[in-house]
Amino acid sequence: MDHINKNRLFIASCIALIVTAMTFAIRARLETVFGPEGVGLTLEQIGYAFTPAFWGFTLAMIIGGPLVDSLGIKKITWIAFITHAIGIVLTLMATTMTSLFIATLFVGIGNGMVEAALNPMIASMYPDKKTKMLNRFHVWFPGGIVIGALVGYLVMDVMDLSWQTMVATLFIPLVIYGVMFFGQKFPVTERVQMGVSYGDMFKSVLKPLFIFMVICMFLTAGSELANTQRIESLLSKSIAKPLLVLAFINGIMAFGRAFAGQVIHKLKPAGMLLFSAIFTFLGLWLLSASTGAMVIFAAAIFAIGVTFFWPTMLGFVAEYLPETGALGLSIMGGAGMFSVSIILPIMGNMLDNASPDEVLRIMSILPAILIVAFLGLNIYMKKRNTVQVES
Repeated sequence: MDHINKNRLFIASCIALIVTAMTFAIRARLETVFGPEGVGLTLEQIGYAFTPAFWGFTLAMIIGGPLVDSLGIKKITWIAFITHAIGIVLTLMATTMTSLFIATLFVGIGNGMVEAALNPMIASMYPDKKTKMLNRFHVWFPGGIVIGALVGYLVMDVMDLSWQTMVATLFIPLVIYGVMFFGQKFPVTERVQMGVSYGDMFKSVLKPLFIFMVICMFLTAGSELANTQRIESLLSKSIAKPLLVLAFINGIMAFGRAFAGQVIHKLKPAGMLLFSAIFTFLGLWLLSASTGAMVIFAAAIFAIGVTFFWPTMLGFVAEYLPETGALGLSIMGGAGMFSVSIILPIMGNMLDNASPDEVLRIMSILPAILIVAFLGLNIYMKKRNTVQVES
């Protein structure tokens, strides 16, 4: 790690993740711009136009994960920068479902390349505190959503400027992270440091524990991102400014992730995941029955639940299945985003034909399943740790 400016690389990574997160918040605001009262797309059509953000992300992570080892973290990071820039420009030019679809695809690929490159980079730079630093890095996903939600509210609702102005604000953090990464030396991935062969890495992703975590990632990501991405529609009948609720949820998430180290020490990753599933279920169920001020309380419960899902899922794999390397982290992130790409159009169809309350109750089934799954994971990990201690 000689001559590697870890602090600068970490800060630049956080700003790159802010760009990723801002696209989620701004896209949520664009739902009303392109929806029935705007351009005229149905909510189901918007769901399809938004899906490339998630399967484009998945594609980038699945391809980018193995390539991080061969091409290096640096090249994948610059691919992220270029595709982010193309996606932002195309979004500014979007006028139809098809053009929005293509723009969202490039944004999704950029977002996926950010995670494909920077999750393994952080795991490599901080080998003794992976879950803690991945949580600290992922502070800036909810943090960036707060920024994006507030930018959307200020630009469009307070200043009454165009949606194009809102989208153009993405260039600010984009340029900053490009400048910060420019000329820097990047570390090699942890798999390369450990000397694990490509063959062993591919074998390791077939382990039952890893496959179990991938399946759970489908449900954790769906519980968090599918609901927050469609918050405008889900809460439009129960509160006046759903985008501000999105900012509130993500503010709690950012605060929680910033202090994740203390929680990890007490609960361990498996315990954190069970805690998260319980609160996410309660939050969604309460949101389905709340109006007015009670929406804020329910949203806070939901936020406490989803705070640790994504980074702890990655941290668990990095900590207990390190031989899966960058590929393992990419499969995890890709699985999460792919699940959202499937769920969004389904949610759109449900929202076109059912009430938001009913949709929220149906979505609460996902964390309910996770409560059972993570209860089993906790029992398994305790037995595994006992065996390791005895041996």
